Amino acid sequence: MKRMFRHGVGLWMMMALMPLISLFAKGEEPERVVPFPYGDMDHWVVREIHESGIIGGQTKWLYEPGPSDTIVGNIAFENKGGSPWRTSNVMAKVAGIVKTNTSVFPERRGDGMCARLETRYESVRVLGIVDIEVIAAGSFFLGEIHEPIRGTRNPQAMLCSGVEFTRRPKAIRFDYKVKAAPEKNRVRSTGFSRKSMVPGQDSLAVILLLQKRWEDKDGNVYSKRVGTMVQRYTRSTDGWVNAATYPILYGDITGRPEYRSYMRIQVEERYTTNSRGESVPIREIGWAEPGETPTHMVLQFTSSHGGAYIGSPGNTFWIDNVALIY
Repeated sequence: MKRMFRHGVGLWMMMALMPLISLFAKGEEPERVVPFPYGDMDHWVVREIHESGIIGGQTKWLYEPGPSDTIVGNIAFENKGGSPWRTSNVMAKVAGIVKTNTSVFPERRGDGMCARLETRYESVRVLGIVDIEVIAAGSFFLGEIHEPIRGTRNPQAMLCSGVEFTRRPKAIRFDYKVKAAPEKNRVRSTGFSRKSMVPGQDSLAVILLLQKRWEDKDGNVYSKRVGTMVQRYTRSTDGWVNAATYPILYGDITGRPEYRSYMRIQVEERYTTNSRGESVPIREIGWAEPGETPTHMVLQFTSSHGGAYIGSPGNTFWIDNVALIY
């Protein structure tokens, strides 16, 4: 009986190793999964902010992925504990008035946490009389924010989009869940003009761009696109989709069947900080050669795709366990 058991174990081990043996026979390496720091969404910094009395004087809580901590006070936030992530949760201080926006939240998932991104109305009542209401999408991205926000013009200039990155992963993998608003058009609400409709259904999106950047003598920053992965969602999911894996496409992909117009060069303007400490646009000017090595990675999860102050309230995007595949 003992001999049969040993033979059974040997047969099971051989069967388990067959895919690995086959890979090496073909000269291929086994898949390697590399999680992002804090990509498991289990640790968050909580910020307790006190808004100005003229707009109600409420206490608000903002959340950022990073080492578990609580920060009390109206303090400009910088990434903590080596976290590469920021969110659309921000503190603004305009003409001395402190206001916050919270559209990304930690949420319990099993024994850990996940991130919940919402498109929602953010409203403020000035002196109890004047109501201002804007559309705020939830965004979770690699980079930094220049806090406090000083105005509503050109909000992209307040972001430092992307992080230094010099590798060539095969794919990105994450868990996700989607609740998509049913409306066929989007809302535009800036708080300073009438609400209007924007044609086209809203999408929740994941955007990964590998860029080769450089700076000229005048401080302008340019880039070429090395790798591309853009995925949009317009339908709700039936619960969680685990280990969703999307390949990264390299070089000029305009002739590939996977190409969509929203993967084009310079689909939207993003900003970075140049060597002089200035916030400048990243001028994406073309496709890199297929074998190029990137210098930076842009990665963003967002609950609405249309840019600032445009979206469908109710869109909700849950994400967890973000990793790269090599």
